[in-house]
Amino acid sequence: MKASTYLLKIGLISSLGLHSITPANASPPLSDNQITSVSQLSEISINSWEFQTLKALIEKYNCINHFPQNSNQTLNRYQFATELNACITQINQLIKNTNSDIINRETLTTLQRLQSDFSAELATLQNRVDLLENKVAIFKAQQFSPQVELEGEIIFAVSGFAGGKKANSSDKRINENLVFSDRLRLSLETSFTGKDRMQLRLQARNTPELADFTGTQMANLGFDGDDENEVELDELEYKFPLSQQTRMTLYALGGGLGDFVPSVNPLFSGSGDGSISTFGRENPIRRQGGGAGIGISHNLSDSLNLSLGYVTSDAANPERGIFANPYGAIASLAAGIAQLTLEPTKTTAISFTYVHSYNNLNTGTGSELTGNPFNNQADAIAANSFGAEAAWQINPNFSLGGRIGFIHGKAENLPATPNAVISTWAVMLALRDIGEEGSFAGFVVGQPPRVTHNSFGDTFEDEDTSLHLEAFYKFQITDNLAITPGLFVITNPEHNNSNEKIYVGTVRTTFTF
Repeated sequence: MKASTYLLKIGLISSLGLHSITPANASPPLSDNQITSVSQLSEISINSWEFQTLKALIEKYNCINHFPQNSNQTLNRYQFATELNACITQINQLIKNTNSDIINRETLTTLQRLQSDFSAELATLQNRVDLLENKVAIFKAQQFSPQVELEGEIIFAVSGFAGGKKANSSDKRINENLVFSDRLRLSLETSFTGKDRMQLRLQARNTPELADFTGTQMANLGFDGDDENEVELDELEYKFPLSQQTRMTLYALGGGLGDFVPSVNPLFSGSGDGSISTFGRENPIRRQGGGAGIGISHNLSDSLNLSLGYVTSDAANPERGIFANPYGAIASLAAGIAQLTLEPTKTTAISFTYVHSYNNLNTGTGSELTGNPFNNQADAIAANSFGAEAAWQINPNFSLGGRIGFIHGKAENLPATPNAVISTWAVMLALRDIGEEGSFAGFVVGQPPRVTHNSFGDTFEDEDTSLHLEAFYKFQITDNLAITPGLFVITNPEHNNSNEKIYVGTVRTTFTF
């Protein structure tokens, strides 16, 4: 067996703290009468046998870049042991990399002797390195350096709308125009523990609410809001874990009920990359209320999540406070893509939603009556809402979703406590990776919120039914640029078949960074 092969297999040369192992057929080490014992020396001079031997090894194997050359220089035993260990480690690495006989038996014997003579120093160095490595490992596991990350989203949109007369029973016609608008969002995100997240979002926008120009909020775009491009603090959020399964969310500003619960149809829910309409993004019953709030999300299992949330619109007002009106609260049982509540498949998800609200009936998507079913006479409207939403991914490129929602509102300050029932539904279809990876086509068919029953009087019920018909295509050009052309049609606007159809189209360009 070759000496170098034997050296590698028995592990004689390793990174630190080596044992002196002499093979049976190796030459005996040099006798004590030939070499002065290093145990009798406090320092290793440049003229000593140890120094010269290590220097010869360095020159032969190029195992140390910097080694003392000054004739007046000496090394203490630990310094010498450090240099010796570095050289041995390099020789061992050469043997592993070249798999050749680069060391003869005489050199092997010499190295054994050096290891034996400096075994105490090498062992001490090994212990120190092990201790340092343990401390570094603990530091890496525990360290976290807070830093702030900047994320941004810019939307440019060209939008148009057309129809006959406005849907608010006026004789004014819809002024058919094209408008160019924008929305800018800058988010500053940081973490204090590595597991939490704080987000501060600034926003400027000038996309008009088309309800002002069409006579119905059914025509509103999903990214609208006109602040005349004035920059404002739009959202302040903090999320942190309570346990491995539980996470809490605090909103000091800008929270909505839908922010506390998962969406089972996430392709449609984003304002910058989802449905082009407000109605198409989410179940309208989740749009009752917004402002400051608190939420908690707990994973009951791998497939079942319970989320609770509470928001109020005037939490900073001392005269009203956190629990004064108006307010809204939401509880949702939700399952992600792996939940198996309805079918034993990872491609099915379903959620059941309950919302309790006070003076917050307006969802921003239905008829005018849905936001004011008691003719402005009620000052205390309590509502209980129920919803269900499902998603089924039929194959990797084809998914189907649907939702229903019911709102039962009562006017608590009016005689006989009149009540109203509001209903809504929608069906969504998504075709993924159409034309380009990351792109998808979306289709929405549904009924915007409609007053189907009102004990306050038949006059305050919606007589007919509007349908929302929408199609859009999100074309993902790059990871940071997407263009979404889309069109939706409202039949019988305001649930009134006397009103002509309203058409709304847009080309939304979204930049992210």
